[in-house]
Amino acid sequence: MSDIAFRGPRIHVAAALVAGGDVVLPEGAARHVGRVLRLKPGDSLVLFDGQGQEACASIAEADRKKVSVHIREVRDGSGESPLSVHLGQAISKGDRMDYAIQKAVELGAAAITPLYTEHGDVRLKGEREAKKLAHWQAVAVSACEQCGRATVPPVHEPQTLEHWLGQRDEPLKLVLHPGTPGVLDRVDAVDRACVLIGPEGGLSLAEVEAASAKGFAALTLGPRILRTETAPVVALTLLQSRFGDM
Repeated sequence: MSDIAFRGPRIHVAAALVAGGDVVLPEGAARHVGRVLRLKPGDSLVLFDGQGQEACASIAEADRKKVSVHIREVRDGSGESPLSVHLGQAISKGDRMDYAIQKAVELGAAAITPLYTEHGDVRLKGEREAKKLAHWQAVAVSACEQCGRATVPPVHEPQTLEHWLGQRDEPLKLVLHPGTPGVLDRVDAVDRACVLIGPEGGLSLAEVEAASAKGFAALTLGPRILRTETAPVVALTLLQSRFGDM
């Protein structure tokens, strides 16, 4: 099975991928394939189910209302890191949160939880929270389409920092905060980690102390203060370089 056979635009479908079978693309994907990419019958594309499987496929039928795809081969995806990182990201406004999620997915994050923090200026409730969560998950899907991952990391429901801290059992737990340099150099190989990123105004002293009480070590990213959407990019890059596949 060659890599060439699996080249083409990558499209996420929430459906079972079976060699020899056909899949009707959902409305959004069909519109993207037909109107944006302008693919025609016979053109190749790659489908992935978000659960780790991907398929070499070709357009069987394409019109204004329906795009049907024929699956030729199915295989396990190969874009996952051996290091599973759960990112706890303080919620920020607008495109900053989208950017943080997008880049975290590209850098191999296994799960992302938006967090309500003391200095955070975003509070979501009810339908607004549900819509924002659906949007963030769509950002994660789009990032997987771009970067080649076949497993879509979950973006969990927003929760309080206190609740998130209480759930953590990873062997390596880090909070971005000025601390002792070289913390990663003193850690043996790990396959699971979690990283806490504060909001634009930073975590409060009480929040840092609460994280420390749960076993989090302070990770310093140099002498410059990074924006909340830049910090996860740097932290995940360091972790993937030290323990993952970079």
